Amino acid sequence: MREYEQVITIGQLARYAGVTIKTIRVYHAKGLLPEPERDSSGYRRYTARHAIDLIKIRTLAEAGVPLARVRELRAAPDADLRQALHDADADLTARIRSLRRTQKRLRRLAAGDADLLPPGVSAHLDRLREFGFSGRWVELQADLWVLVFAAHPETATELLHDQAQSVADPALRQIFLDYDRAYDLDPHDPFIEELAGRMADATRDRYDLDSLPGQDTGSDIPALIQGTVNASSPAWQRLDILVRQQLYP
Repeated sequence: MREYEQVITIGQLARYAGVTIKTIRVYHAKGLLPEPERDSSGYRRYTARHAIDLIKIRTLAEAGVPLARVRELRAAPDADLRQALHDADADLTARIRSLRRTQKRLRRLAAGDADLLPPGVSAHLDRLREFGFSGRWVELQADLWVLVFAAHPETATELLHDQAQSVADPALRQIFLDYDRAYDLDPHDPFIEELAGRMADATRDRYDLDSLPGQDTGSDIPALIQGTVNASSPAWQRLDILVRQQLYP
């Protein structure tokens, strides 16, 4: 170090470069930033060159370049460094675009934008509201249909049509409404057993038990959805158990 060269402490270096002292020591340990010799007082003193090098390292690391690759680039020809910077810039641009798309989806979700929902679901949810289903039920249905359409777009429209037909039938609609209203009941309320019986009878009348809608995809989604529903209400959980016991004794 030349005698006239201005020197700074590790704390000052950290502040100038916008990193922590711990980060500087990590860079030292990994061979990214050479450690200066200690002065007569036993302190390491850094120069402007250290600050410049540290800012370059920090910039590459923040752009997603692995530290091992940063170390290689420190000794690489200028052409290799420029290419690496170009690649990091392209990757960062792609990540920014992805984050912007995610931000738009989050804003639409926060605003309750109906366009976030799959085709046909919004109209179905509107009918549920008109039929007198609770806001809780409609919100749950919206979330579950988003999952179904994302996981099984090839069969989701058919499943939505089947549920819409069921709700359009007055007798079946009453079962759905009673299911909705059972949410807050005690799991051992006599009404739960009576409703489970009606649900089982309606299922037998409407479907072949060996090929229920949505059960022939080999997917875990139906069980995941039912688990989500059950977890939201002890009464709904007991209804599911009772219905299964009656359908598959």
